[in-house]
Amino acid sequence: MSEAAITVSDRAARRIAEIVAGEPATPMFRVSVEGGGCSGFQYKFDLVAERAADDLVVEKGGARVLVDPVSLGLLNGSEIDFVDDLMGATFRVSNPNATASCGCGTSFAV
Repeated sequence: MSEAAITVSDRAARRIAEIVAGEPATPMFRVSVEGGGCSGFQYKFDLVAERAADDLVVEKGGARVLVDPVSLGLLNGSEIDFVDDLMGATFRVSNPNATASCGCGTSFAV
């Protein structure tokens, strides 16, 4: 897979780099999709120590983002961003594959 399969915004890369700088035992940021949430699937963000052999790795601005092959099928073409607004500070996924999403933006349907 090419790195263009998922993009990471500059804001997200900066925030991920800040987070992992304080967590040397878990220097990588994993984005995955699980079943659940009010729309069928939900995004999950974790700090991890190691990558799997079949992970897509996106590196930007000191941040390493991992995506497993199953999640990649649901995230292909997405952008991971970080927003800090009146609703709070959070990572957001702009996913062109989602046909519906919940109001909070953490779950989606395809």
